[in-house]
Amino acid sequence: MRVLVVEDDEEMAQTVAVGLRRSQMAVDVAFDGPGGLDRALCNDYDVIVLDRDLPGMHGDDVCAELIASGCRGRVLMLTAAATTEDLVDGLSLGADDYLPKPFDFPVLVARISALARRAHPAVPPVVRHGDLVVDTARRTASRGDRLLELAPKEFGVLELLLTSGGRAVSAEELLERVWDEAADPFTNAVKITISRLRTKLGDPPIIETVAKRGYRM
Repeated sequence: MRVLVVEDDEEMAQTVAVGLRRSQMAVDVAFDGPGGLDRALCNDYDVIVLDRDLPGMHGDDVCAELIASGCRGRVLMLTAAATTEDLVDGLSLGADDYLPKPFDFPVLVARISALARRAHPAVPPVVRHGDLVVDTARRTASRGDRLLELAPKEFGVLELLLTSGGRAVSAEELLERVWDEAADPFTNAVKITISRLRTKLGDPPIIETVAKRGYRM
């Protein structure tokens, strides 16, 4: 799951980003409206956490631009204003959800996870592939009677492969969807992560390499 946090309070933005990364999400951060809009239009985010009161360009205008451009990412608006009128205004702009500040962090994580499941064709919270069971809500995976201890990137790769309907997923797409914008496009991180994931999944192998196309379950 890849998330963009657009928040002008840098301390809050970084705190939220760290917490979301600990919840196994890939997170980018922007501190003003124009920067957030540029990132949102250039990258394929599942969810955009958008503060409403932003410098340079108001969050309402950012949201309107995203909707007009056909952005597929779901928008969760944050604001210190929590009146019914503010809620209606935010949703009427095209935002998918609205969360007033201050908020409980577990609620933010749950809202983002729910929106991410709607960003693409619906996927059940628990996905099965043979004896492999992945709980996308609780972020756990098991094979047979073994609980798999997966690093965040390993879980992200596994989740994307499982929910791709059997198609081959390229290394470029995996890097785009599971890593953040700091990832080196020439890195071998995807190859290394796939190798470690295969080792943890054990036999019989269930991740196939498709020549010149990527990987699939």
